[in-house]
Amino acid sequence: MSGRAIRTISRIVFFLCGATSLLTGFPYVMLQGINIPVHRAWFLFPVALGVVGVFSVTVAVLPRSWIAKGCKRDRDGRDDVQLFLTPLKWLGVFAAIAYLLALLAYLAPHSWDLNPTLMLSLCPMYLVKLSFDPSLVAVFFLLAPMNAAAYGALGVTLGYARLAFGKRTSG
Repeated sequence: MSGRAIRTISRIVFFLCGATSLLTGFPYVMLQGINIPVHRAWFLFPVALGVVGVFSVTVAVLPRSWIAKGCKRDRDGRDDVQLFLTPLKWLGVFAAIAYLLALLAYLAPHSWDLNPTLMLSLCPMYLVKLSFDPSLVAVFFLLAPMNAAAYGALGVTLGYARLAFGKRTSG
């Protein structure tokens, strides 16, 4: 695939994941005053979702030369594949794991007695399961993809952190 196609697809996916992460944080902010058993750490979830969401959206709209400069790469376009494909791979891995975690959280029997704080940190859309019992179709096509997108934004953040702060391999 050409560098331009990877760059375009990456920017679209980064924006969608970042926007979904920001959107996922809103229920936490709106329900902050309600007496839910995990209210002690309540403020951490929207802050984390907001930070990775803003970063992912920002990377999606920044000029390529600024991203290359921040990651200490060539600004002439020769590193486009690595500059956009590395975070895209991280996004894919995090999104796949988060999708499976959302399915596990839904399909887990009640006898497992999952810790709500742990599950909210691993699966932001677990809040919906705490509020009401969604259908399996809603989990497969709405909640699990939203969870995957939120963690995909985290993958983008970590992918660019690795490019910016990791050792540069000569290629």
